Amino acid sequence: METRQTRSEFGFIANIEQTVTDDLGLFARLSWQNGQTEIMQFTDIDESASFGGVLKGTSWGRPNDRVGLAGIVNGLSSNYQAFLAAGGLGLIIGDGALSYRPEKIVEAYYSVGLTDWAAMTFDYQFVANPGDNYMRGPVSIGAVRLHVQF
Repeated sequence: METRQTRSEFGFIANIEQTVTDDLGLFARLSWQNGQTEIMQFTDIDESASFGGVLKGTSWGRPNDRVGLAGIVNGLSSNYQAFLAAGGLGLIIGDGALSYRPEKIVEAYYSVGLTDWAAMTFDYQFVANPGDNYMRGPVSIGAVRLHVQF
């Protein structure tokens, strides 16, 4: 009997963004889905909370620069935890050895405004319990991005 079929999923996302000053903005986001169906898109997350802010570099003479800081906590429903612990495979996680703890991330970046149309960003993420598994980490991730806008 075939078990894979198209099913409906439901959930919600709430997003708040607030400009505090001309140079400072804050955000907070919450999301949840019921975790009753196999995840076939995006990533293995049933619930998430994030918050953070971005500060323009005007006060240090670099108005095109940005510095950002964010915190994120991602989790899995109890049904999905049981599925993974029993050997199920998710979209990007699952090896039958799930030792569940919510994934926690702290991200910081500095974006250097090179021109009005280009920026280079230096990014650092610290991830505790990557893939919602406390046996897999923590890990540090660094990145450099070049953004060009035409």
